[in-house]
Amino acid sequence: MSLTYIFKESAMDQEYTIRLKEVVIDHELEIVHAAPDYETALISSSDINRPGLQLSGFYDYFDPSRLQIMGIVETTYLLAKTSEERRSSFEELFKRKISALVICHGVSPLPECIAMAEKHGINLLSTEVDTSEFMAQVIGTLKLALAPRITLHGVLMEVHGEGVLLLGDSGIGKSETALELIKRGHRLIADDAVEIKRASRTTLVGSAPELIRYYMEVRGIGVIDVRRIFGIGAIKPVERIDYIVNLEVWDKETTYNRLGIETEYTSILGVKVPCTTIPIRPGRNLAVILELAAINHRQKKMGFNAALELVESHDRAIDKLSSERDSLSDTGFMDY
Repeated sequence: MSLTYIFKESAMDQEYTIRLKEVVIDHELEIVHAAPDYETALISSSDINRPGLQLSGFYDYFDPSRLQIMGIVETTYLLAKTSEERRSSFEELFKRKISALVICHGVSPLPECIAMAEKHGINLLSTEVDTSEFMAQVIGTLKLALAPRITLHGVLMEVHGEGVLLLGDSGIGKSETALELIKRGHRLIADDAVEIKRASRTTLVGSAPELIRYYMEVRGIGVIDVRRIFGIGAIKPVERIDYIVNLEVWDKETTYNRLGIETEYTSILGVKVPCTTIPIRPGRNLAVILELAAINHRQKKMGFNAALELVESHDRAIDKLSSERDSLSDTGFMDY
């Protein structure tokens, strides 16, 4: 049985923002001019723009919500103009209320740029990092911060290097299983509520809401702080979701996967993730089973599938036996 989670369109279409100040801190940008709204300024687009065409006067299809980035090329182009032309170019750009302008490669901001940034209240920043390198870094930051997301009831663990998301009905034993995995040396990312972001077209990452990060609820005991009890090595702030395990009460009428030849998938935020269903009944050591599931999934990613190996070995044995019988039949020994 393949699991499919259907979310409201708003979960995919909802817009998220990141504070400009967070980007400045994360990338160690120097503040050349802080606008009056610097502390509260938000970025809502994960796309960036190099305003070469805009500085030459072309503003069709221009999106001012994008972070604007300048480097040596744009600066060299502007240096060929007069001071008045440079002032006019920056005024045309800044009066559209862009989110911010970052000047890369250690290039000194032009005086006309600083003057127009002060006049129009635009955040002006700079960095020593190469323009292309900075673009790659900031796009990664914005893509993750502004990614579509959803919150699921479950537990996210890192097991043998694999991000394993445990799903199932409340009270089925997800947290208790996670606790046993922690004791066996694996790491907790989130318990009870897992915030899932679509980091790329094929990648999901999960983390815990800040308020309950590294806390775990164990029925009969209450809430515990995993970081304080088991140490810093027992936790991890974020993890890619590689595998999904759905825990459900054992039902003798249900046919469960016994060979694992075919891979089942769950779709979350439009990303397909390999999954399996593990039935729960007294006597099953779930922690050991999940460790085995994580290792088996890792082997499959590396190109080895034990079930397929067994089937192929079985087929080879049958073919060999059939060939031997045909050989004996040809010699006449099968008549006796």
